Amino acid sequence: MVQIGIGILGGGYMGKAHAVAMSAVGAVFDTTLRPRLEMVCASTPASAEKYRAAYGFQRATDDWQTLVNDPKVDAIVIATPQETHRHIAEAAFALGKPVFCEKPLGASLDDSRAMVAAAEASGVANMVGFNYIRTPASQFARQLIAEGAIGDVTWFRGEHTEDFYADPAAPATWRTSGEANGTLGDLAPHMINGALALLGPIARVMATVETVHTSRPGGQVTNDDHAQMMCRFENGAMGQMYFSRIATGRKMGYAYEVTGTKGAIRFDQEDQNAIWLYRMDGPDATRGFTKILTGPAHPDYLPFCQGPGHGTGYQDQIIIEARDFLTAIETGKPVWPTFRDGMEVNRVIAAAMASSRTESWQDIETF
Repeated sequence: MVQIGIGILGGGYMGKAHAVAMSAVGAVFDTTLRPRLEMVCASTPASAEKYRAAYGFQRATDDWQTLVNDPKVDAIVIATPQETHRHIAEAAFALGKPVFCEKPLGASLDDSRAMVAAAEASGVANMVGFNYIRTPASQFARQLIAEGAIGDVTWFRGEHTEDFYADPAAPATWRTSGEANGTLGDLAPHMINGALALLGPIARVMATVETVHTSRPGGQVTNDDHAQMMCRFENGAMGQMYFSRIATGRKMGYAYEVTGTKGAIRFDQEDQNAIWLYRMDGPDATRGFTKILTGPAHPDYLPFCQGPGHGTGYQDQIIIEARDFLTAIETGKPVWPTFRDGMEVNRVIAAAMASSRTESWQDIETF
């Protein structure tokens, strides 16, 4: 076992999740690299110290450059707002330090291209935080599709829907300002990444992006509330996706359906320990979707629990990410999704934005 000093930028929702994951990953997966929570960075000295004490870091700072440049910090986790991702990542790569960056990769396609260039020039491990596709159920879905269990895929439907802004009286915050913080910039990357993981590259898109509540208490809304997108995958399959932060009643609507020539798959993150599988086998009278509860036979389930149907949770997805990041550092080999994979998501988002503005189909290859 070899200790590795971890520096996490951001101590809030995702910062805490990554701190907990780095503390637990060695015990769960028996990794060769054992993380040491070396330093946390937050916006003020007081909040940084609060996170240090709460999560078990050695030290704290309110200056991201102090963290990145510290010799005891061997690897970086970026869990700060999108606009900060590029500068932090570029500085870390210049020092040869591996970087795990929360999605989206950057605040724009230009940002993500620059981050990919810096990552690949450095030659060190780089990953993007798309955690939902790492549930045992979704990993199993990827496996089934790749094995041809449902035949040739002909259609995909995906959504990422939540309702944290369904109430028009909810006040304006940083989330209601700036394109990168809107629904297409903030929520859509998860499902677009999921679609790419399940079906492969997207060739073209037609999208509509809309702001429903143009003003909220405290200010105007300058980004989108929801968006819909038709797409054609490079493998020929048709697809459609919907993204919303005003989907009343939806809490974690990361859901998809995949239809093939021999079967179909359905999944919903609100029931993340189950997957529905239809196989075109046997007599018509006994055909139907079968609910499969995840268990030790499914990818990355057994390290958490020996009991089928007992289930894994959100935090476990982040622990799986931590394992993958440590594996990439230890082996020196890329582990999906890399920064380049994250940039592919940003290309689809840029094309969708352009499609909405021009009311026309957009080819991804032009972005």
